[in-house]
Amino acid sequence: MILAQLAHFASHSVNSLALFFQEGEQTVSFSPLGLWQHMGWLARAVAIILFIESIWSLAVMIDRYLYFSAARKQSREFAPKVAGALKDSKLEEAIKIADRNKKSHLAEVVTAGLQEFRASGGSANEATIESSGRALERAEAIVHAKLKRGLSVLATIGSTAPFVGLFGTVVGILNAFQQIATQKTSGIGAVAGGISEALVTTAFGLLVAIPAVMAFNYFTGRVEAFDVEMDNSSSELIDYFIKQSRR
Repeated sequence: MILAQLAHFASHSVNSLALFFQEGEQTVSFSPLGLWQHMGWLARAVAIILFIESIWSLAVMIDRYLYFSAARKQSREFAPKVAGALKDSKLEEAIKIADRNKKSHLAEVVTAGLQEFRASGGSANEATIESSGRALERAEAIVHAKLKRGLSVLATIGSTAPFVGLFGTVVGILNAFQQIATQKTSGIGAVAGGISEALVTTAFGLLVAIPAVMAFNYFTGRVEAFDVEMDNSSSELIDYFIKQSRR
């Protein structure tokens, strides 16, 4: 009698395990296409939003990298040339050199100061120096805004993408519980679709956010370095005007 009951229990356990593994075989494919096919419409909407954010952030990264690289390269060529022209008191030549380096952040600022100085008649008096200083400050503000263009997008994507992915996680978990309730079973196959949605959207959200935050910090540091260079150039130009006034 006892042996019969043990045999019945073993048979029932084997059948249960077989059923569990059969359900496990019904799990979704983990290929990108398979995951997409098993996603609900809300999870797909989350994935599309994250994809758009990733493309947008990548476009901003490429644009800022090219812009900053060109500014750095032209500024390195511009600084010694304009310094030599001003040393020889060749104001017009210095302005022409600045016009040939329009991508340089230093050239934009220095040009504004030189043009204001020339518009005042080229006489180095106190009023001319003050007006040139204000022109330099305005140019710095304009160039600073140009340098920061697009960085707010990276900051927004870096801060919101994890939460968008978290929303997809919540949706995936809810779908998993809904599948359990619908199929009246708690096997792995019943919750595989919902769990895959949750994991994919979470991973995608982090994959979008992490590069955006890193790029934002990197480009912000570059902007601060450019600001210091523009401040130094403005101060040197004002010092040059003051020296001219004392001659």
